[in-house]
Amino acid sequence: MGLETQGGSGASGRGSPGRPAGPVRPADQSTPASLEVALAHVLAVGTYASIALVGIGSVLLLAGGASPLDGGPPLQAASVVPDLFALRPAGFLWLGIVGILATPAIRVIRAGLGFWRRGERGLALVALLVLAVIALGVLIGVLIGVVAG
Repeated sequence: MGLETQGGSGASGRGSPGRPAGPVRPADQSTPASLEVALAHVLAVGTYASIALVGIGSVLLLAGGASPLDGGPPLQAASVVPDLFALRPAGFLWLGIVGILATPAIRVIRAGLGFWRRGERGLALVALLVLAVIALGVLIGVLIGVVAG
């Protein structure tokens, strides 16, 4: 039940002579495989958390007698947190939707940091440029919404 050891020749008979015994270490974050695992983790956690928030919001919406087919509540950024604490569906729905939209951008940020740490400056620059394109798209969307609305 203790920590597994890496190398060494302990009582369990595992390990190889000449290598010191010690706890198993997590994968080095500088390897390509570990970066891919970290990026997959970002996407999985972001997606599951966002879908859970939308699910909670939908259940609260139905429990309140409203139908999701009637259209959703308007986005009012200042009211999202108060809506969450008051258990109003709008807060959960909007936070979930924003989470779904933000998850890919968070993955790009994480990839850029991982590339930078590994010394792959070119790939870090590409990640930064992708992030700039995402930000430009959001800005254009907001501006179009302001002009149209």
